Amino acid sequence: MNQSSKPFKLTSFRTPPKPPSTTTTSPQPPLDITTITNLILKAENQDSITQTLHTISEWTPHLVQTILKRIWNHGPKALLFFNALDMNHHSYRHSAAAFDHAIDIAARLQDYKATWTLVSKMRSRKLGPTQKTFAIITERYVSAGKADKAVKIFLSMHEHGCQQDLHSFNTLLDILCKSKRAEMAYKLFKIFRGRFRADVISYNIIANGFCLKKQTPRAMEVMRELVDRGLEPTLTTYNILLKGFFRGGQIKEGWEFFLEMKKRKIEIDVVSYTTLVHGFGIAGEVEKSRKVFDEMIGAGVLPSVATYNALIQIICKKDCVENALLVFDEMLKKGYVPNATTYNVVIRGLCHAEKLDTAIEYMDKMRQDCEPVIQTFNVVIRYCCDGGEIEKALEVFEKMNGGENCLPNLDTYNILIGAMFVRKNADDLLTAGKLLVEMVDRGFLPRKFTFNRVLNGLMLTGNQGFAKEILRVQSKCGRLPRNFRL
Repeated sequence: MNQSSKPFKLTSFRTPPKPPSTTTTSPQPPLDITTITNLILKAENQDSITQTLHTISEWTPHLVQTILKRIWNHGPKALLFFNALDMNHHSYRHSAAAFDHAIDIAARLQDYKATWTLVSKMRSRKLGPTQKTFAIITERYVSAGKADKAVKIFLSMHEHGCQQDLHSFNTLLDILCKSKRAEMAYKLFKIFRGRFRADVISYNIIANGFCLKKQTPRAMEVMRELVDRGLEPTLTTYNILLKGFFRGGQIKEGWEFFLEMKKRKIEIDVVSYTTLVHGFGIAGEVEKSRKVFDEMIGAGVLPSVATYNALIQIICKKDCVENALLVFDEMLKKGYVPNATTYNVVIRGLCHAEKLDTAIEYMDKMRQDCEPVIQTFNVVIRYCCDGGEIEKALEVFEKMNGGENCLPNLDTYNILIGAMFVRKNADDLLTAGKLLVEMVDRGFLPRKFTFNRVLNGLMLTGNQGFAKEILRVQSKCGRLPRNFRL
């Protein structure tokens, strides 16, 4: 076997040092969550995971859920951990929340056999499945393009011991609408609104679905239908329509709708004002956004973190990042605690202004208030790659794999693999191949284009041995090109 075909591991994990041998033994301090997570990720099979599990004296539902969240982007390993703990640690029993996490992971991997096995096991232990479980499953089916199947699953909930009601019906409508299937949701709504006694929330969900597709006139029709049915629109109803106008680029209509709300003495809240701040800003009217921001304070409505996020984002996009940072500092002085979205818009703005080092500094500063999320890492990695700083991008990637709260996802791998073709050298293409193997190992399915691009790159740079390994991986995924043979 040549060097290029050796199994690849981008991540190096440190095993905790053994305690010194003494005549008197004292109990070992409990392992921290990062060490436990890394040991699980390092384990190569169920036996080695089982050995790791026995090093922990007490497993709690909170600890298990935390680990499942951390290794969520390594689906196969997460399920291996879940099953090993279930079978080999008799003093611990999985909670309903842990089952929901495992079901979510299995359904995301489109391993539907494992998904329904977990549902059956959950039911046998009288832990569910609950309405939340079915919401998770239907959302995963819809994400996989199986919306019709998701509807059938909803209609069969009672067969699994979970009755449908208005709340679960609204959840299904919301999932369909947020996946840009408002028309499908509306048809279901008309069929079942009598059976489930649709309420104003149901109508709001449908209206929002049409607004997401920039079909504000359809949303207005839904609102009129709501009134005709004898229901009273809520502030949420009006805010959905207000946002719909601005999302559809109907700035004048949106502003007139807002003035009509005021004229009708409808309570204007922070969500209404945040919609205006963001809507005017995206349309390029930054001064109007600032004016609305100042007016809301004068009207006795205090900005929320989301309002500041909207203002910072539009200043980054339409003005300059320096002015956005002034707003960020003002936010801190007034006692607001930035969230992940706040830092993400600042970091994106800095990256766009080609201030990568400052962006990474803000990423470190972020940890004082909240943990970086996958979008944070992906933004920095993407801009590093776009700026030709491949090594810096790989350093950030290594941080993700080496103890951060979130592992790389499909987008992370696609960004990095694409960047490996820019310099057109053999080492980069070898790295692309290694990244491809790792992403498949973690349960992500690359596109045919990605497989073939990496395969051709390795063949052209003389890495035929590794190319054959990639070809085997591709055949296991069912994406073997016709013009290649093993």
